Amino acid sequence: MKKDKQKVLDEVWDESRIESFLELQPADACDADFYRLQKAYQGMRADDFAVFLGLFAKGNHNINATDLNGRSLLSYVKEHKSAGDYAAALQQHGAC
Repeated sequence: MKKDKQKVLDEVWDESRIESFLELQPADACDADFYRLQKAYQGMRADDFAVFLGLFAKGNHNINATDLNGRSLLSYVKEHKSAGDYAAALQQHGAC
């Protein structure tokens, strides 16, 4: 990190910022819903991710969308030891 950059911890995310992830579009042929889920997972804390998933579900998005390799986000999340809260949130919204 550059010396002129200050590390931000525990940044508060409001609902409009969380909702903005629903508008993300992939630059390649990746499924848009998978891309949105992946970016939200990578960029949000577990609590914010759970809020995002509620909005995602309301918008009739596909929680089981897959990447170009045919894998769902849940399959990746399950490989991460410290991602239990994320996996639980995905499963609560129907991910399998």
